[in-house]
Amino acid sequence: MTKFKEYFAPTVVLFLVCLIAAFLLGATNQVTAPRIEQIQYDNEVAARKVVFAAADSFGDPAESSAEGVKTVVPALDADGKVIGCVVTAVTKGYGGDITVMTGVDADGAVTGVSILDMSETAGLGANAKKQSFRDQFIGKIAGVTVSKDQPGENAIDALTGATITSRAVTRAVNASIEAAGGVLNG
Repeated sequence: MTKFKEYFAPTVVLFLVCLIAAFLLGATNQVTAPRIEQIQYDNEVAARKVVFAAADSFGDPAESSAEGVKTVVPALDADGKVIGCVVTAVTKGYGGDITVMTGVDADGAVTGVSILDMSETAGLGANAKKQSFRDQFIGKIAGVTVSKDQPGENAIDALTGATITSRAVTRAVNASIEAAGGVLNG
């Protein structure tokens, strides 16, 4: 009988501790989940405004079949007329997935690029978040390429030591331009 008490009592105590911890975690999630959702939404709207500053508001997400594209949101002027799109795309980089938000105007030119999420190497691929790299895309149209030397008219200069990251961001931008064209012309 002592063996039974020796194992049963700690098992019951451990079970109760786990049950209470699970209940507390669930309760905390119930309280914080709406606030976290609101913060994520606010950050997304702020990022849209960064990549498409000329927009007064944004419409409801549209459908896209472009590879890697998560959302396509019409950018609207003060009269509610569609003047472009803000597209969020995910592509594979050196250190994992890279989530890129791109603004594309009605002519198919990039208005801005923002890196929303990435886990690239610090000091190399992580430099894709720098304004100087992202600004290279502004004004570019479909078929943006990456150059290690002198970029041409519709090319960007690769990050030193991070060509994979540069190509990944460029793939996301090209997918965004394609998706925006499908929504704007369709």
